[in-house]
Amino acid sequence: MTSTPTATLSHSPAQQTEANRAIAIEFLRRASAGHAREVMRRYAAPTFAHHNPYFANDADTLATAMDENARATPDKVLDIQRTIAEGSFVVAHSRVQQKPGDAPIAVVHIFRIEDGRIHELWDVAQPAPVDSPNQAGMF
Repeated sequence: MTSTPTATLSHSPAQQTEANRAIAIEFLRRASAGHAREVMRRYAAPTFAHHNPYFANDADTLATAMDENARATPDKVLDIQRTIAEGSFVVAHSRVQQKPGDAPIAVVHIFRIEDGRIHELWDVAQPAPVDSPNQAGMF
């Protein structure tokens, strides 16, 4: 995985797209494990904006909330099911289980990454129903 931001000029468009995908994956894995402040310092752009309506839109507020969640739910599992990357945008569809035995939550994160920095982040979440008529499921 990419450990430091990479400049767009040093990569072809396809390589930059894959580098963006690696940044998004590393960000999600490290942040969900309680290292949100660390990955924010590494990857958040100075103009970082988060679009979750329940928090202020700055990197520090989001990092604090993510690190607090990791401390409160140390057994949380984030399993990235798939990613879609196109240019500066990366979408990750994940299965999140806060505690053993909890019903999973489907979470979609959308990143806008430019020059190795996350400029914007959106997320939407939906609990997986216990009894669903859809046999294909959410994952």
